[in-house]
Amino acid sequence: MAVQESNTSQSNHQQQQHQNCDPCKSFGQKCSQLVKKQRAKFYILRRCVAMLLCWHEH
Repeated sequence: MAVQESNTSQSNHQQQQHQNCDPCKSFGQKCSQLVKKQRAKFYILRRCVAMLLCWHEH
C-alpha cells in the first residue's frame, strides 16, 4: 500500500509540473495574439490618418 501511495504522489507531482508549463505556453500565445491585434489596429489607424491628411491630393 505504501508503494501505491508513493507512485500516486509521484504521478500527481508530474501532472502538477506539466500543468505549470501549460499556463506559460498559453500566456505566450496570448501575448503574441495581443501583439498581432495591436499591430493590426495601429496599421489601420495609420492608414486612416494618412488618408485624412492626404485626401485633398487625390
